Amino acid sequence: MRSFPEPGESRPELSRRRVLAIGAAAAAIPVAAGLGPAGQAAHAREVSAAATPYEQRFLDLYGKITNPANGYFSPEGIPYHSVETLIVEAPDHGHETTSEAYSYLIWLQAMYGKVTGDWTRFNSAWETMEKFMIPTRADQPTNSFYNAAKPATYAPERDTPAQYPAPLDPSVAAGSDPLAAELRSAYGTDDIYGMHWLQDVDNTYGLGGAGTAPTYINTFQRGPQESVWETVPHPCRDDFTHGGRNGYLDLFTGDASYARQWKFTNAPDADARAVQAAYWAHKWATAQGKQGQVAATVAKAAKMGDYLRYALFDKYFKKVGDCTSPSGCAPGGGKNSAHYLLSWYYAWGGALDTSAGWAWRIGCSHSHGGYQNPLAAHALSSYAPLAPKSATGRADWAQSLKRQLEFYRWLQSAEGAIAGGATNSWQGRYATPPAGTPTFYGMYYDEKPVYHDPPSNQWFGFQAWSMERVAAYYHQTGAADAKAVLDKWVTWALAHTSVNPDGSYLFPSTLSWSGQPDTWNPSRPGANSGLHVSVVDRTNDVGVAGAYARTLVYYAARSGHARARATAKALLDGMWSHHQDARGVAVPEKRADYNRFDDAVYVPNGWSGRMPNGDAVNSTSDFTSIRSFYKKDPDWPKVQAYLSGGNAPTFTYHRFWAQVDVALALGAYAELLES
Repeated sequence: MRSFPEPGESRPELSRRRVLAIGAAAAAIPVAAGLGPAGQAAHAREVSAAATPYEQRFLDLYGKITNPANGYFSPEGIPYHSVETLIVEAPDHGHETTSEAYSYLIWLQAMYGKVTGDWTRFNSAWETMEKFMIPTRADQPTNSFYNAAKPATYAPERDTPAQYPAPLDPSVAAGSDPLAAELRSAYGTDDIYGMHWLQDVDNTYGLGGAGTAPTYINTFQRGPQESVWETVPHPCRDDFTHGGRNGYLDLFTGDASYARQWKFTNAPDADARAVQAAYWAHKWATAQGKQGQVAATVAKAAKMGDYLRYALFDKYFKKVGDCTSPSGCAPGGGKNSAHYLLSWYYAWGGALDTSAGWAWRIGCSHSHGGYQNPLAAHALSSYAPLAPKSATGRADWAQSLKRQLEFYRWLQSAEGAIAGGATNSWQGRYATPPAGTPTFYGMYYDEKPVYHDPPSNQWFGFQAWSMERVAAYYHQTGAADAKAVLDKWVTWALAHTSVNPDGSYLFPSTLSWSGQPDTWNPSRPGANSGLHVSVVDRTNDVGVAGAYARTLVYYAARSGHARARATAKALLDGMWSHHQDARGVAVPEKRADYNRFDDAVYVPNGWSGRMPNGDAVNSTSDFTSIRSFYKKDPDWPKVQAYLSGGNAPTFTYHRFWAQVDVALALGAYAELLES
């Protein structure tokens, strides 16, 4: 595996760029992010002289992100969720990582290739992701036992953690899986080529056994009310070494007996983002005449996109539309179990014992507006270098592209923001929804899909992330249906964005929703005059600002919208002027929610087990009692003071995804709007 070029090696030609001396001020000597252990040593290197100020800003921030002294990467080259260890949001520790972070690493290195002409780091970033975040054959050893005619045993989702474990119910028939055979035929394997979503990079919990090897873990698994503060972390390989007598399995699923097993969960927005990054890499490399240098990696992205189709199907492959009971919702056959939207997850698992093997796969019935990615769907359906090998992959993604754009239109509020989403399984158990619930191709409107603490529809970041993909798709194609959604969304977002004379800025943060959309009529969409959004508060958050700015860049570059262009520049300049520090860009955050460090974690009476470090897991457990390592964190005294009655603590976090979102916005502005 290659590291940086050694002295004397030839460098890529740098179109329109000159070469600076070794160790130039693009800041620090960068770490070989994503290149594996050998690449972690700091190397003096030549860097490209930016042709424009915003390209130089990209390189400056890139230098900070990849500087080993700044702490964004593990020794293996894996991006941490954040530099800081004491942070609780979706990951419950800063030195965990997510498939999201890996996808951002791939995109960062794609932009680096665009600016410098060096594509080795893009390829190496994909190799790092493939090595550490896609389960190997040894990790998923019994896929060959999978029966596509009976993909999984039904278990109802419950409303609260206290209603778990949820019993398996084999009397409810699942539909058939139409993807397994054609994927096996296309790629010659029964294994899944997709990322698991969460990894304990430093093995802080110890669930990976001795040593510090990166370990696949999971947390959320007990219904929409289970916040991160109420989770029980557990291994993806549950061999009963830790936990209780059945490992951790009987906290989640009720069964007569339990077998040692493996299980993985995919976050589809991350895999789609990796495909999106590969699309840009191929576009930019082709413009440099270097498409051959990325072709092999782009082919892997196409393969990932092929498997990502599991996210387009109902959880139990039930027929999509008008499901009102577990048994009354008919098992699907062929593609009639596909909703064609990027759902919240897909998952797969099986027995560890290869002599008594079994395996399962599920899609997901819940789809959120913030997870959709029309650019990835466009790439996988219409861009030849990313064409999946399977017989129906391109056709499925073409249908998904159409359906996603309709979904946005259906969820667009009277003001312009995009509402929550839809489900084919009300309450996660194919229940009957309230009378009058609007539908989208027979799926029911869900104001806050998947999780309720906090509500999944309230964060503006989902708006910015998702609309960036719509704007990029619009920029590439000029599609009128994408422009119609963007015209209204951008008008709303700009109306709630302010830039002060000193360059400081604010834009929406928390959103509040009321009403509901009209039932979808594809031939005559409703106006959604009864669906409304209001802005509760505003923020200067840098990561979301980067995604928002990039949305405005793509939109302005195609539409010529002057205020969108000016606001994108103002956001980027404001961050650069006000929020730079030695590690990147960041703003202080008051964390009032950290009063939940002592929240109770539900464990059934009589259940008793231990975490690898000896922390007891039982009916008296709370968030910190099963994470006692937090009390040794250098930032713990700030939390303890708050729990003892003091003020809410303030932290300045350097999240990897946020740094990359800003860097990508700088690169996009340089490419499309800087003159």
